[in-house]
Amino acid sequence: MKVDQVSKRLQAMAVSETLAMAQKSRELKSQGFDIIDLSLGEPDFNTPDHIKKAGIDAITQNFTHYPPVPGYLDLRQAIAVKMKRDSNLDFTPDQIVVSNGAKQSISNVLLSVVDPGDEVVIPAPYWVSYPEMVKMAEGTSVIVSAGIEVNFKINAEQLEAAITPKTRAFLFSSPSNPTGEIYTREELASLVSVFEKHPQILIISDEIYEYINYDGQHESIAQFESVRDRVAIINGVSKGYAMTGWRIGYLAGPLWLAKACQKLQGQYTSGASTIAQKASIAGLLGDQSVIGVMVSEFKNRRDLVVKRLAAIPGIRTNNPPGAFYVLPDVTAYFGKTDGKSVISNETDLVMFLLNEGHVALVSGAAFGAPGCIRISYAISQEIINQSIDRIEKALSLLK
Repeated sequence: MKVDQVSKRLQAMAVSETLAMAQKSRELKSQGFDIIDLSLGEPDFNTPDHIKKAGIDAITQNFTHYPPVPGYLDLRQAIAVKMKRDSNLDFTPDQIVVSNGAKQSISNVLLSVVDPGDEVVIPAPYWVSYPEMVKMAEGTSVIVSAGIEVNFKINAEQLEAAITPKTRAFLFSSPSNPTGEIYTREELASLVSVFEKHPQILIISDEIYEYINYDGQHESIAQFESVRDRVAIINGVSKGYAMTGWRIGYLAGPLWLAKACQKLQGQYTSGASTIAQKASIAGLLGDQSVIGVMVSEFKNRRDLVVKRLAAIPGIRTNNPPGAFYVLPDVTAYFGKTDGKSVISNETDLVMFLLNEGHVALVSGAAFGAPGCIRISYAISQEIINQSIDRIEKALSLLK
């Protein structure tokens, strides 16, 4: 063994495609190219002033010492208030663990419950990090796919067929990254009817895009009493409050799981930033109208993106009701060429659009969605129009 040899665990993991594409776009920008980056899911809004002020106040009030591992009590109380206010769900502060972003919260859960050989059922398209997190926990991902013709949502029959005696957890997001789709209450109830037959399965519900919902109230799978005691809700402040850099996520779930995640987190990161925690309280309990302003603008952007894409020959897209992504089907361009390169798959097309159109997107293959590309519209309408103009022009070169 060589000293510079990394672990087999790390060798098995893939690099995040969203971060990799963002890095490629930065490299091209540094070389003088005018790149429009639509690869990252980051709101272009700044954190609201009252939240920033709470962070500044936390510094001046000397909240600069180690916090409790699961988070400050007043933040966990604020999260409990938010859960009751928004979803009519009852949680006590000791059922909540605050982490360094929702990504860590998901990892905490998987590392706390998954043993080598355990299976985790994941509907596809999925967030790019889900299968890699399962690998990190030495589990096996069981992917259940759904295409654009069914709005990228699996049904009860597919779920039932994927479950085996080794199934330990089910991991999904609604609203979804990368599709923007949302499971309705009726669709969730159908999935719950399957989970009721399999009491050994922990349901991990990633609800980080809860507030980015254009069609109605958020529906959490935890509302169903028959499975409530085995639902782990993952959420945070990044998307709803434009606080991506503050890195605050949280788990709300059964007490045994919260204790397990607290034990794990205590050994590898301890508590999250004290300043960010105090700012998050201001977000959760302060003026909620700031959310509506952002969501209204995201909806306008969604409408613009869908309209512009629908006008491009060969592009198929749905009309996603949440998050800030579209996942168009681009298979009509497979086999075409501009005379220099042939488009064999979605990854080829993404690289073609980067090099020819100077627009950074992400291949759907990274999300378990071959034949698709992901477009983030968390940017201004002016830039959206510029980017679609570039995409349309580049695609017109393919014959």
